[in-house]
Amino acid sequence: MRISTTILALVISSSVLADEHCAPSRWGADDEVGNVNMINAASVLKASRLIETGRTYSLGITIDSSTPAFAPRGLSLQVVQPGQQESARPNVKMTYNDDVFQGWFGIGSQLDGLGHLGEEGMYYNCNHARDFADISGLTKLGIEKVPPIVARGVVLDMAGHRGKAHLDAGEFFTVEDVRAVEKKQGTPVREGDVVLFHTGWTDAKLASAPQEWVSGEPGQSEEVAQYLADIGVVAVGADTWGLDVVPSQHAQRPFQGHVILLKENGIYILETMNTGPLVKDEAFEFLFVLGHAKVKGAVQMFINPIAID
Repeated sequence: MRISTTILALVISSSVLADEHCAPSRWGADDEVGNVNMINAASVLKASRLIETGRTYSLGITIDSSTPAFAPRGLSLQVVQPGQQESARPNVKMTYNDDVFQGWFGIGSQLDGLGHLGEEGMYYNCNHARDFADISGLTKLGIEKVPPIVARGVVLDMAGHRGKAHLDAGEFFTVEDVRAVEKKQGTPVREGDVVLFHTGWTDAKLASAPQEWVSGEPGQSEEVAQYLADIGVVAVGADTWGLDVVPSQHAQRPFQGHVILLKENGIYILETMNTGPLVKDEAFEFLFVLGHAKVKGAVQMFINPIAID
């Protein structure tokens, strides 16, 4: 009994300590949307002036039941014709198809909301999982709270910087690498930006070696995540399924970039972005536009953002 009581006391003490060390968001103790608070009419108008050619780029990939995903995620789609069996609707010529979907929203090109990932039960703005993570949906930090994201977008060609068609699984890039690419491309990262990294990983591996694609990935170092957080960007993404390097930079801290961006700074994550066409056309700076499905209480959402050059 004494041992059990001691263990319980340690668990409670650890939880209280974690709560005490949580710093409220710069946007206020009740904020649920993070750095998208920086987006306003003036910032959107300024970003819209980046459009020069009118070319549009779909940043989402096509997904289906065979698309590899972070286990155990998957999806199943059925197309049905409800109520259209023989003689069910006499004298009616109109027919239609409907979709029945079963699966995870965190597949393929996706938006990670602020309720997706935390540390020791604590999430963005000192929200603890026990208080908002209900099996029927998040009661705070749901994906439906995220407004449209319209901002200056920048893609940084990390593969080109290393002189390779693609970076390798487990290969991470540093702050020095990022700064070098910013300078080379003439695209400095600024407060309020959406930043995408091109590693070449999805172009090289998704179709030809799907299991290799999902088993590891190149990605940002922890220091890069902090660098972008210090600048004050709105979202960070890459042409990889998880943004952070896998195997991780430090084995004891997997996906620490997620913790830094989502939990500590209210910065969204965009995964499996189709950056190849942007890099091919050297469209390194563009207007980024995202309007996602507002499923109440959802943690993530598959998306198809648009870049306009």
